[in-house]
Amino acid sequence: MKTVELTLISHTLCPYVQRAAIVLAEKGVAFERRDVDLANKPDWFKAVSPLGKTPVLLVGEQPIFESAVICEYLDETVAPPLHPGDALQRAQHRAWMEFGSAVLGTIWGFYTAPDATALQARREELLAKFAQIEQVLPSRGPYFAGEKFGLVDAVFGPVFRYFDVFEQIGQAGFFDATPKLHAWRSALAQRPSVQQAASAQYPELLRQFLLARNSELSRRML
Repeated sequence: MKTVELTLISHTLCPYVQRAAIVLAEKGVAFERRDVDLANKPDWFKAVSPLGKTPVLLVGEQPIFESAVICEYLDETVAPPLHPGDALQRAQHRAWMEFGSAVLGTIWGFYTAPDATALQARREELLAKFAQIEQVLPSRGPYFAGEKFGLVDAVFGPVFRYFDVFEQIGQAGFFDATPKLHAWRSALAQRPSVQQAASAQYPELLRQFLLARNSELSRRML
C-alpha cells in the first residue's frame, strides 16, 4: 500500500475496533483514531458507515467498514502478512476468525442475560466454545498457529479482555478446563498491540457498561 493517511473510526468499548487497532499496530502503520458516540451519531459518520457501526477505516477519504474486511485489506496491502501463505490454512484461519465473532455474540448474551437460568446457559455455551478451541490449539504456543502471531490472535485478544473484568466481579473459572486456551489468553495479554488496543480506562468503562444493562450480571455486581 502506498503511503496514505489512515483514520480508524472507533468506539471505546467495541471489540471489533480493537481487532482492527491490533492489526494496524502489528503492521507498524501510523493512524489516527477518532471515537464516535454511537448513541448520537454525527452526520459525517453516517455518511461513511452504511451500517452505522464501528469500526470504519478511512483510507484517505475512502471508507472500509466491517472489522474482518478491514483486517483482510490491511493484510493484503501492508507487510508483514499475518495470514498463512497456504490457501487451505488461510481459509481455516478465516473460519476461526468467524468463530471468534460467534464467541463475542455469546459474551453479549452472557452479560445481558435477564435471569440466573439464562446467565448459566450462556456460561455453559462459552465453556463449550472454549472446549472446541482447545482442541485445535497447538501443543506449543504461544499463539493460535504456534510461534507466529496472526489474524486469529487479533480477533481473540479483545475476546479474552472481557474476562479480565468478569473475573474481577466474581465470574471466574472459564478457563479451568482448557489449559492451552489459558496459556494463549496469557500470551495475548502480554502482546503490546493487544494491550494498546484499549484505553487504560477500559476496565472501569466496561464495569459501568455492565452495570447499566439491567441484567442478572449487573444485579450481581451491586
